Amino acid sequence: MQEICDTSKAYLQLLGLLKANAYAPREMVMPSGARRSFYIDCKQAILSAEGHALVGHLFGRLIHYYAPAVRAVGGMAMGADPIASAVAMASYATNRPLSAFYVRKEVKGGQLLEGSKLLCPGMPVAIVDDVITTGGSVLRAIARARAFGLQVRVILGIVDSEEGGVAVLEKEAPTFILFRRSDFENS
Repeated sequence: MQEICDTSKAYLQLLGLLKANAYAPREMVMPSGARRSFYIDCKQAILSAEGHALVGHLFGRLIHYYAPAVRAVGGMAMGADPIASAVAMASYATNRPLSAFYVRKEVKGGQLLEGSKLLCPGMPVAIVDDVITTGGSVLRAIARARAFGLQVRVILGIVDSEEGGVAVLEKEAPTFILFRRSDFENS
């Protein structure tokens, strides 16, 4: 993955944007009860026009290189929504358009997948998320995508919080993460 992202201007721009707008060293208690010494809210960076373009470009390159058969990208609402939309938008400009889909937490209108009319059983997809902690939300998205008949070919995340989630996800599909928590703490 380093040859795809590490030396690119987009990679460094996104890291700078995340450091400036998304990362905060502070004590907090997670919903699981675990304590953490940092907080990262990727949406504060990727919902900007610049962040949207950068994530779309970088994830699009990763999909093209590591999972070229992928035809749609999605993940669990809310963390994955702006990412999936950014990738879909960026892909349109490359003449290899990918559809976006959102995995709902609860059924609405009889469906768990928004954008389902753009999907079909057997379609290869990428599952995305912003911060990978335990991998639980990505695992839920994978289960729902597979229940719809989709083939999960790759998992992409913006930040690995280095709490074991990536190892869990690698058992499901090849997993690529742009940044690690240590990228933020060591600067």
